[in-house]
Amino acid sequence: MFEYKVYFIDVSFLKGEIKEYSIPPYLGPIEIGLKIHLEEFESWKYDVFDFKNVLFIGTGPFAGGKIFGTHRLVAVFRSPETLGLHVSELGGAAYKFISSGVNGIVILGKSDEPVLIFIEGEKEVKIRFEKISKENLDKIYKGYGNYFGAYALTKWLLDIYYEFFLKNDARSIVVGPGAWETRFGTLVSIDVNPRIKDLVIGSEDFAGRAGAGSILAQAHNVAGIIVGGKIKSKVPEKIRDLKKFNEFFKNLTGRDFISAVNMATTKYRFDPKIGAGGTFGCNYPFYKEWLPTFGYNSIYLKKEIRKKISEITLKNYWEPFKEETFIKTRSWKTCGEPCPVVCKKIWKRKKVDYEPFQGVGPLIGIFDLEIASKIVEIIDNAGLDAITTGHIISFLLEAVTKGLLMPEEIGISSFPNLDPLILNPEKWKKNGALAIEIIYNLLNKKTWVLENIAKKGLRKAIKILNERFEERIENVGVSFEDIILYQPYGEEGYMTPNFYWTLGFFIPIFVSGKYWTEYGLVFTEPEDFVKVVYERAIKELAISNAGFCRFHRGWAENILSSLYSIYEIDPNDFEEKTKEIYKNIALYNIKANSIPKPLEGERAIDIFYTLAEELQIQKWVAKFSKDKRRAYQEWFERFFLSYLYYVGIDFSSLKNF
Repeated sequence: MFEYKVYFIDVSFLKGEIKEYSIPPYLGPIEIGLKIHLEEFESWKYDVFDFKNVLFIGTGPFAGGKIFGTHRLVAVFRSPETLGLHVSELGGAAYKFISSGVNGIVILGKSDEPVLIFIEGEKEVKIRFEKISKENLDKIYKGYGNYFGAYALTKWLLDIYYEFFLKNDARSIVVGPGAWETRFGTLVSIDVNPRIKDLVIGSEDFAGRAGAGSILAQAHNVAGIIVGGKIKSKVPEKIRDLKKFNEFFKNLTGRDFISAVNMATTKYRFDPKIGAGGTFGCNYPFYKEWLPTFGYNSIYLKKEIRKKISEITLKNYWEPFKEETFIKTRSWKTCGEPCPVVCKKIWKRKKVDYEPFQGVGPLIGIFDLEIASKIVEIIDNAGLDAITTGHIISFLLEAVTKGLLMPEEIGISSFPNLDPLILNPEKWKKNGALAIEIIYNLLNKKTWVLENIAKKGLRKAIKILNERFEERIENVGVSFEDIILYQPYGEEGYMTPNFYWTLGFFIPIFVSGKYWTEYGLVFTEPEDFVKVVYERAIKELAISNAGFCRFHRGWAENILSSLYSIYEIDPNDFEEKTKEIYKNIALYNIKANSIPKPLEGERAIDIFYTLAEELQIQKWVAKFSKDKRRAYQEWFERFFLSYLYYVGIDFSSLKNF
């Protein structure tokens, strides 16, 4: 039995106590965080920014050992975007966190002014609090030590509390200004090197999706958590000793552990077939014309035009990255834990991943790494979710292009150019400067439109815009919701999709915006698709709950149930236990009225129509051609009823559906 220690920290009274959750029966941080939300605090009863919406952050049960990829920190919280329970992870931070002597923390209550929490593990776990005025915090955000935003706060913490970082080999989890000003703020964690008194640029990671940072800031008034110590992990020796784990692994698989890891993580480390690696390095040459561009308007373009745009992307966007990062420098880093994958690919001091660089790159007509890098840097420093921010920028630029909004209504200096047919990257570059204006205007709530998006969330803001500008909608012929993509939840909740042209991110599942789905380029009957989506969701949930990086899923998924046998959990029970966790997340979200609803806008539904056309699924092409909305509604209903059956939810229990 392994005692999983959780530090409950009440920032209203600046005190804490440690509670223990045994593994077994629990499997990991998602299950423990879910129990805390569902049973101990019943957080679904309260407003999303109520201090009873606790933020749970925890390590997996294998953290502190020698298994690669097991040091992700997992956040469990009620999302200010979906309004349901969400899970978001950040890489590497658990490697230092685990030395504090606790496996997880719960932030509850609300401080009367912004507070910093220090957790130190020596012979015992110590905690202390330091308040920081909002005025001083904002001053730091504006610039400190050649950094700004969340990066500046991290550097300031390292300088001011240098002895704490040095003594405890500590790492911080902070929020940027975006967490205080919007619903889609992230948790930001950047590894530091106290010996040179600086940040390890490239190691940074974000619990980005669904607004965990906004909960930490607005529900609890916490600006940062600094954790470290010298307490050795008490994980079993089979996990602590690499030789013993390798023997265990060989007995299970017949292969050497390190060789298996290298083979399974080729995409994220280096794929010799394409001469690059990482999500950015591999996605563009793999997906090519299938990746969405120009606000997903590319789904309406002929394949020949999409191929030309893909050629522009590869030449102007991907090849400079490959040249700098894989030929000239080989500038690769880890997230902070020792790992042979070194998946963090650095281009001129900026970590480059597919999702952020797609959202403010080809999605808005930018095919210049210098421009996109500058925009991503602003988003990251602000502590904003890069995917949601990319969708917002794309949506606003198109709303102006179509005449639904005027440039001054979002505070931009000119009209954008979102015409994909000109096939000229130089003429699209102006969109980059406008994107930067939008981000700063959003943070400052410069206009009425942006204030509504920041404070009320994207979906509610769009409903307000539809009411406010009825005459414009009538003249243009499309509504605001027709040019934005999100999965609706309940009356006001939503989640923006990852940047792929695939069904898997546009389906009614209880946790979306993550890879807990099937995102291959397929179009199948809804009952068939449900099966693969549910299977994929359970496997992804299991990886997350174990604290594993999903880049290691290629080898880890196959042996995960056997790994839990180290904790005397029967491998035969493992899958059913994981399915029970997924069901309980669904039950929480039903209580929170965060129930998946049908897609609302034309373009979102057109993802289905155009994909059926592209893949020549004639039965569904005929249905969509006859009545698009009716065809989609049929697909939705058949999928959702089958999905509820797999999850184990009785449809009649959804009173508010």
